[in-house]
Amino acid sequence: MPITAAAIEAAYDRITPHIRVTPLLQLRKGDLGLPFATSLKLESLQHSGSFKARGAFNSLLSQDVPLSGVTAASGGNHGAAVAFAARALDIPARIFVPQIATPAKIARIRAYGAEVEVGGATYAEARRTCETWREASGALDIHAYDAEATIVGQGTLALEWEAQTRGLDTLLVAVGGGGLISGIATWFAGKTRVIGVEPEGCRSLSAALAAGGPVDVEVGGIAADSLGARRCGELVYDICRMAVDDVIIVCDDDIREAQQRLWREAQVVAEPGGAAALAALTSGRYVPQRGERIGILVCGGNADLTVLAAPALASVT
Repeated sequence: MPITAAAIEAAYDRITPHIRVTPLLQLRKGDLGLPFATSLKLESLQHSGSFKARGAFNSLLSQDVPLSGVTAASGGNHGAAVAFAARALDIPARIFVPQIATPAKIARIRAYGAEVEVGGATYAEARRTCETWREASGALDIHAYDAEATIVGQGTLALEWEAQTRGLDTLLVAVGGGGLISGIATWFAGKTRVIGVEPEGCRSLSAALAAGGPVDVEVGGIAADSLGARRCGELVYDICRMAVDDVIIVCDDDIREAQQRLWREAQVVAEPGGAAALAALTSGRYVPQRGERIGILVCGGNADLTVLAAPALASVT
Protein backbone atom coordinates (compact mmCIF):
# COMPACT_ATOMS: atom_id res chain seq x y z
CA MET A 1 0.00 0.00 0.00
CA PRO A 2 1.27 3.54 -0.63
CA ILE A 3 2.34 5.62 2.35
CA THR A 4 -0.04 8.54 1.95
CA ALA A 5 -2.58 10.45 4.02
CA ALA A 6 -5.35 8.68 2.10
CA ALA A 7 -3.85 5.30 3.00
CA ILE A 8 -3.72 6.35 6.65
CA GLU A 9 -7.41 7.30 6.55
CA ALA A 10 -8.27 3.91 5.05
CA ALA A 11 -6.17 2.14 7.68
CA TYR A 12 -7.93 4.02 10.47
CA ASP A 13 -11.29 2.83 9.19
CA ARG A 14 -9.88 -0.70 8.98
CA ILE A 15 -8.44 -0.91 12.49
CA THR A 16 -10.92 1.25 14.46
CA PRO A 17 -12.95 -1.75 15.73
CA HIS A 18 -9.77 -3.21 17.24
CA ILE A 19 -7.92 -0.27 18.85
CA ARG A 20 -8.48 2.28 21.58
CA VAL A 21 -8.85 5.98 20.95
CA THR A 22 -6.19 7.07 23.43
CA PRO A 23 -6.71 10.21 25.51
CA LEU A 24 -5.06 13.59 25.47
CA LEU A 25 -3.85 15.04 28.77
CA GLN A 26 -3.82 18.84 28.88
CA LEU A 27 -1.06 20.30 31.04
CA ARG A 28 -1.19 23.79 32.52
CA LYS A 29 1.76 26.13 32.86
CA GLY A 30 3.89 24.75 35.69
CA ASP A 31 2.78 21.12 35.34
CA LEU A 32 5.76 18.73 35.16
CA GLY A 33 7.93 21.77 35.87
CA LEU A 34 7.37 23.18 32.38
CA PRO A 35 7.04 26.98 32.07
CA PHE A 36 4.27 26.73 29.48
CA ALA A 37 1.06 24.82 28.81
CA THR A 38 1.26 21.75 26.61
CA SER A 39 -0.47 18.40 26.04
CA LEU A 40 0.43 14.71 26.16
CA LYS A 41 -0.99 12.14 23.78
CA LEU A 42 -1.19 9.02 25.97
CA GLU A 43 -0.63 6.23 23.48
CA SER A 44 0.83 4.36 26.43
CA LEU A 45 -2.79 3.39 27.12
CA GLN A 46 -3.19 1.63 23.79
CA HIS A 47 -3.84 -2.14 23.68
CA SER A 48 -0.63 -4.04 24.55
CA GLY A 49 0.82 -0.87 26.06
CA SER A 50 2.10 1.02 23.02
CA PHE A 51 1.29 2.51 19.63
CA LYS A 52 2.51 -0.72 18.01
CA ALA A 53 -0.97 -2.23 18.10
CA ARG A 54 -1.99 0.12 15.28
CA GLY A 55 0.62 -1.15 12.85
CA ALA A 56 0.08 -4.75 13.91
CA PHE A 57 -3.66 -4.71 13.25
CA ASN A 58 -3.23 -2.88 9.96
CA SER A 59 -0.62 -5.40 8.82
CA LEU A 60 -2.80 -8.40 9.67
CA LEU A 61 -6.02 -6.95 8.29
CA SER A 62 -4.57 -5.67 5.00
CA GLN A 63 -2.59 -8.75 3.92
CA ASP A 64 -3.22 -12.44 3.25
CA VAL A 65 -2.08 -14.46 6.27
CA PRO A 66 -0.92 -18.03 5.60
CA LEU A 67 -1.97 -21.01 7.70
CA SER A 68 1.47 -20.94 9.37
CA GLY A 69 0.51 -17.57 10.83
CA VAL A 70 2.72 -14.59 11.52
CA THR A 71 6.15 -13.92 12.93
CA ALA A 72 8.01 -10.85 14.13
CA ALA A 73 11.27 -9.74 15.68
CA SER A 74 10.94 -7.33 18.55
CA GLY A 75 12.57 -5.79 21.59
CA GLY A 76 9.21 -6.30 23.27
CA ASN A 77 6.51 -3.79 22.33
CA HIS A 78 6.12 -4.78 18.68
CA GLY A 79 6.07 -8.44 19.64
CA ALA A 80 3.39 -7.81 22.25
CA ALA A 81 1.31 -5.88 19.72
CA VAL A 82 1.59 -8.58 17.05
CA ALA A 83 0.75 -11.25 19.64
CA PHE A 84 -2.26 -9.24 20.83
CA ALA A 85 -3.55 -8.64 17.31
CA ALA A 86 -2.94 -12.25 16.29
CA ARG A 87 -4.90 -13.53 19.29
CA ALA A 88 -7.78 -11.15 18.53
CA LEU A 89 -7.90 -12.42 14.94
CA ASP A 90 -7.26 -16.10 15.82
CA ILE A 91 -3.91 -16.29 14.04
CA PRO A 92 -0.88 -18.25 15.33
CA ALA A 93 2.18 -16.12 16.10
CA ARG A 94 5.85 -16.73 16.86
CA ILE A 95 7.89 -13.80 18.21
CA PHE A 96 11.68 -13.58 18.31
CA VAL A 97 13.15 -11.33 21.00
CA PRO A 98 16.74 -10.35 21.86
CA GLN A 99 18.36 -10.97 25.22
CA ILE A 100 17.94 -7.28 26.10
CA ALA A 101 14.13 -7.64 26.11
CA THR A 102 12.81 -7.20 29.65
CA PRO A 103 11.24 -10.20 31.41
CA ALA A 104 8.02 -8.21 31.81
CA LYS A 105 7.71 -7.66 28.06
CA ILE A 106 8.48 -11.31 27.30
CA ALA A 107 5.84 -12.37 29.81
CA ARG A 108 3.33 -10.04 28.15
CA ILE A 109 3.97 -11.57 24.73
CA ARG A 110 3.47 -15.07 26.13
CA ALA A 111 0.32 -13.97 27.96
CA TYR A 112 -1.18 -13.01 24.60
CA GLY A 113 -0.70 -16.58 23.41
CA ALA A 114 2.31 -16.27 21.10
CA GLU A 115 5.33 -18.58 21.07
CA VAL A 116 8.46 -16.69 22.13
CA GLU A 117 12.08 -17.45 21.26
CA VAL A 118 15.20 -15.57 22.30
CA GLY A 119 16.94 -15.00 18.98
CA GLY A 120 20.24 -13.33 19.90
CA ALA A 121 21.87 -10.65 22.00
CA THR A 122 20.48 -7.69 20.03
CA TYR A 123 17.41 -6.79 18.01
CA ALA A 124 19.43 -7.17 14.79
CA GLU A 125 20.28 -10.77 15.70
CA ALA A 126 16.67 -11.52 16.63
CA ARG A 127 15.68 -10.04 13.27
CA ARG A 128 17.99 -12.46 11.42
CA THR A 129 16.64 -15.44 13.38
CA CYS A 130 13.11 -14.34 12.57
CA GLU A 131 13.92 -14.17 8.86
CA THR A 132 15.31 -17.72 8.98
CA TRP A 133 12.07 -18.93 10.57
CA ARG A 134 9.99 -17.08 7.99
CA GLU A 135 11.86 -18.77 5.13
CA ALA A 136 11.38 -22.19 6.69
CA SER A 137 7.75 -21.82 7.76
CA GLY A 138 6.22 -19.50 5.20
CA ALA A 139 4.80 -17.33 7.99
CA LEU A 140 3.96 -13.69 7.29
CA ASP A 141 6.72 -11.49 8.70
CA ILE A 142 5.41 -8.30 10.33
CA HIS A 143 8.32 -5.86 10.36
CA ALA A 144 8.49 -3.54 13.37
CA TYR A 145 9.09 -0.36 11.37
CA ASP A 146 10.30 -0.69 7.77
CA ALA A 147 7.13 -1.88 6.04
CA GLU A 148 4.39 0.09 4.34
CA ALA A 149 1.54 -1.52 6.27
CA THR A 150 3.32 -0.88 9.57
CA ILE A 151 4.09 2.77 8.81
CA VAL A 152 0.58 3.47 7.55
CA GLY A 153 -0.90 1.83 10.64
CA GLN A 154 1.26 3.94 12.96
CA GLY A 155 0.18 7.01 11.00
CA THR A 156 -3.38 6.53 12.27
CA LEU A 157 -2.14 7.89 15.59
CA ALA A 158 -1.48 11.23 13.88
CA LEU A 159 -4.95 11.36 12.34
CA GLU A 160 -6.48 10.76 15.76
CA TRP A 161 -4.14 13.24 17.47
CA GLU A 162 -5.00 16.02 15.05
CA ALA A 163 -8.72 15.46 15.58
CA GLN A 164 -8.24 15.80 19.35
CA THR A 165 -6.17 18.98 19.34
CA ARG A 166 -5.93 21.20 16.31
CA GLY A 167 -3.52 24.09 15.97
CA LEU A 168 -0.33 22.55 17.34
CA ASP A 169 2.88 24.03 15.97
CA THR A 170 5.32 21.26 16.91
CA LEU A 171 5.14 17.59 17.84
CA LEU A 172 7.87 15.76 19.76
CA VAL A 173 8.06 12.04 18.93
CA ALA A 174 10.48 9.37 20.17
CA VAL A 175 12.37 7.48 17.48
CA GLY A 176 13.62 3.89 17.39
CA GLY A 177 13.55 2.30 13.94
CA GLY A 178 11.42 5.18 12.71
CA GLY A 179 8.12 3.61 11.68
CA LEU A 180 6.12 5.74 14.09
CA ILE A 181 7.63 9.10 13.19
CA SER A 182 7.38 8.22 9.48
CA GLY A 183 3.65 7.67 9.75
CA ILE A 184 3.16 10.79 11.85
CA ALA A 185 5.28 12.94 9.54
CA THR A 186 3.38 11.66 6.50
CA TRP A 187 0.08 12.77 8.00
CA PHE A 188 1.28 16.16 9.27
CA ALA A 189 3.47 17.07 6.27
CA GLY A 190 3.04 20.74 5.44
CA LYS A 191 0.82 21.33 8.50
CA THR A 192 2.82 20.80 11.69
CA ARG A 193 6.51 20.52 12.56
CA VAL A 194 7.56 17.01 13.57
CA ILE A 195 10.72 16.63 15.64
CA GLY A 196 12.26 13.28 16.50
CA VAL A 197 13.82 12.54 19.88
CA GLU A 198 16.47 9.83 20.13
CA PRO A 199 18.36 8.50 23.16
CA GLU A 200 22.11 8.99 22.95
CA GLY A 201 22.52 5.21 22.80
CA CYS A 202 20.02 4.68 19.95
CA ARG A 203 20.73 7.09 17.08
CA SER A 204 19.63 5.23 13.97
CA LEU A 205 17.72 8.12 12.37
CA SER A 206 20.12 10.98 13.14
CA ALA A 207 23.01 8.82 11.93
CA ALA A 208 21.18 8.06 8.68
CA LEU A 209 20.34 11.72 8.07
CA ALA A 210 23.98 12.68 8.69
CA ALA A 211 25.30 9.93 6.41
CA GLY A 212 22.82 10.41 3.59
CA GLY A 213 21.28 6.98 4.08
CA PRO A 214 20.72 4.22 6.66
CA VAL A 215 23.86 3.05 8.47
CA ASP A 216 24.53 0.66 11.33
CA VAL A 217 24.89 2.21 14.78
CA GLU A 218 25.80 0.93 18.22
CA VAL A 219 22.79 0.33 20.47
CA GLY A 220 22.61 0.71 24.24
CA GLY A 221 21.08 2.62 27.13
CA ILE A 222 17.91 2.43 29.19
CA ALA A 223 15.54 2.72 26.22
CA ALA A 224 17.26 0.15 24.00
CA ASP A 225 14.53 -2.47 24.46
CA SER A 226 11.99 -0.21 22.73
CA LEU A 227 14.06 2.27 20.68
CA GLY A 228 17.16 0.20 19.98
CA ALA A 229 17.14 -0.30 16.21
CA ARG A 230 20.65 -0.84 14.85
CA ARG A 231 19.68 0.64 11.49
CA CYS A 232 16.68 2.73 10.46
CA GLY A 233 14.67 1.49 7.51
CA GLU A 234 14.99 2.56 3.88
CA LEU A 235 11.33 3.59 3.75
CA VAL A 236 11.78 5.42 7.03
CA TYR A 237 14.78 7.32 5.76
CA ASP A 238 13.08 8.35 2.52
CA ILE A 239 10.13 9.81 4.45
CA CYS A 240 12.07 11.38 7.31
CA ARG A 241 14.67 13.18 5.21
CA MET A 242 11.80 15.08 3.59
CA ALA A 243 9.18 15.38 6.35
CA VAL A 244 10.95 15.39 9.74
CA ASP A 245 12.17 18.84 10.76
CA ASP A 246 14.87 17.91 13.26
CA VAL A 247 16.16 15.15 15.54
CA ILE A 248 17.16 15.90 19.14
CA ILE A 249 19.40 13.67 21.26
CA VAL A 250 18.69 13.11 24.97
CA CYS A 251 20.78 11.23 27.52
CA ASP A 252 19.66 8.41 29.79
CA ASP A 253 19.52 10.69 32.83
CA ASP A 254 17.20 13.04 30.91
CA ILE A 255 14.91 10.14 30.06
CA ARG A 256 14.84 8.73 33.58
CA GLU A 257 14.02 12.15 35.02
CA ALA A 258 11.17 12.64 32.54
CA GLN A 259 9.86 9.15 33.31
CA GLN A 260 9.88 9.92 37.03
CA ARG A 261 8.17 13.29 36.55
CA LEU A 262 5.37 11.67 34.58
CA TRP A 263 4.81 9.19 37.40
CA ARG A 264 5.27 11.49 40.41
CA GLU A 265 3.43 14.54 39.10
CA ALA A 266 0.90 13.23 36.58
CA GLN A 267 0.47 9.58 37.62
CA VAL A 268 1.31 8.53 34.06
CA VAL A 269 3.19 5.25 33.64
CA ALA A 270 5.73 5.45 30.82
CA GLU A 271 8.61 3.19 29.94
CA PRO A 272 11.92 4.94 29.18
CA GLY A 273 11.22 5.03 25.44
CA GLY A 274 7.76 6.41 26.14
CA ALA A 275 9.24 9.26 28.20
CA ALA A 276 11.97 10.18 25.69
CA ALA A 277 9.95 12.83 23.85
CA LEU A 278 9.11 14.64 27.08
CA ALA A 279 12.79 14.49 28.05
CA ALA A 280 13.60 16.86 25.20
CA LEU A 281 11.58 19.53 27.04
CA THR A 282 12.31 18.77 30.69
CA SER A 283 16.06 18.66 29.97
CA GLY A 284 16.02 21.94 28.05
CA ARG A 285 17.42 20.29 24.94
CA TYR A 286 14.43 21.65 23.06
CA VAL A 287 13.40 25.20 23.96
CA PRO A 288 10.12 26.32 22.34
CA GLN A 289 9.70 29.77 20.91
CA ARG A 290 7.43 32.14 22.80
CA GLY A 291 3.82 31.10 22.15
CA GLU A 292 4.80 27.87 20.37
CA ARG A 293 2.17 25.18 20.87
CA ILE A 294 3.77 21.82 21.65
CA GLY A 295 2.35 18.31 21.58
CA ILE A 296 4.24 15.44 23.22
CA LEU A 297 3.74 11.76 22.48
CA VAL A 298 3.98 9.26 25.33
CA CYS A 299 4.30 6.25 23.06
CA GLY A 300 4.72 3.32 25.46
CA GLY A 301 3.73 2.36 28.98
CA ASN A 302 5.33 -1.06 29.51
CA ALA A 303 7.48 0.11 32.42
CA ASP A 304 9.19 -1.73 35.24
CA LEU A 305 6.94 -0.55 38.08
CA THR A 306 9.56 -1.30 40.73
CA VAL A 307 11.82 1.33 39.15
CA LEU A 308 9.03 3.90 39.22
CA ALA A 309 8.04 3.10 42.80
CA ALA A 310 11.50 3.12 44.37
CA PRO A 311 12.09 6.92 44.48
CA ALA A 312 8.55 7.54 45.74
CA LEU A 313 8.99 5.03 48.55
CA ALA A 314 12.31 6.55 49.51
CA SER A 315 10.82 10.03 49.74
CA VAL A 316 8.17 8.88 52.23
CA THR A 317 10.65 7.66 54.86
